[in-house]
Amino acid sequence: MRNIEIANLTRRTFGGVALGLTAAGILGEIGAAHAEQPASAPTAEGALNAGERIDAGDLNVAYAALGPADGSPVLLLHGWPYDINSFAKVAPILAARGHRVIVPFLRGYGGTTFLLAKTKRNGQQSALALDAIKLMDALKIDRATVAGFDWGARTADIVAALWPERCRGLVSVSGYLVGSQSAGKQPLPPSAELQWWYQYYFATERGREGYEKYTKDFAKLIWKVASPRWNFDDATFERSAAAFSNLDHVAIVVHNYRWRLGLAEGEKRFDKYEQKLAAGPEITVPTITLEGDANGAPHPDPKAYAAKFKARYEHRDIGGGIGHNLPQEAPEAFAKAVIDADSWA
Repeated sequence: MRNIEIANLTRRTFGGVALGLTAAGILGEIGAAHAEQPASAPTAEGALNAGERIDAGDLNVAYAALGPADGSPVLLLHGWPYDINSFAKVAPILAARGHRVIVPFLRGYGGTTFLLAKTKRNGQQSALALDAIKLMDALKIDRATVAGFDWGARTADIVAALWPERCRGLVSVSGYLVGSQSAGKQPLPPSAELQWWYQYYFATERGREGYEKYTKDFAKLIWKVASPRWNFDDATFERSAAAFSNLDHVAIVVHNYRWRLGLAEGEKRFDKYEQKLAAGPEITVPTITLEGDANGAPHPDPKAYAAKFKARYEHRDIGGGIGHNLPQEAPEAFAKAVIDADSWA
């Protein structure tokens, strides 16, 4: 099923596909073993509690688990600069419908830590996607509906593209976000480049130092710009900002954006995945894409990526002043999309 509605084109598209936002590379031997990392913030009213931990791939993953253990699995993936509380209202809705809901902190966020100090602090897109697969393996989840926004949407897209046998369904805010370094190196019109100011800021040492010094101020600015009509309060922001105190956070974020521009190398162990992603693989699992009507962050026009989805597919525009952090701003709409996509499997 194809129900495509038009959103404003504000994010780079690759010849009518979508933008090359990827996260990656090698920033060196930064950070420390997971025993030195901060614990998750105390649980506030309405917050998700990442009280579960499990070793998975390179990481010891901190995650929230809701719903029955035998329910249809759903993996919810957050973006930058956000955390698992983007799904604080979505996860209980899904759990109440009988889903087994897993909401992990991504690498560099919250209580998720690297198992070894020597592991490179790599944020490239395929590294994050493999984190999701390794987490599913560790939790003995064969297939899940995978859903996310921002970095989480890109990760979900890649999981669906490279491991379709592991996906019951896909929900992706802003659609098809798979990219490549070669695409990221291409210049854009000035108005489009302007929206990526922070990408260029992070490319400099001044930017790295600035983000390290002003992490919370930076994140709050992004929240306001990306969701101009979302009137979040200080308590809501501080609840998520606690996740940025992870000792690897700055390294992962900075490397993510440097890799996209080809300014940082990825690891060879991920080359086989990146080669496939550079070809813009089609997605063959049931998919719903979402877009908020007030998304202030760069994002592609739904018409640019619709042809990438080859199974049952629907695009939904969400009105009411909804910005970039769609699951937190419109939890009912996001949860409904997950329930629907899962039912199509």
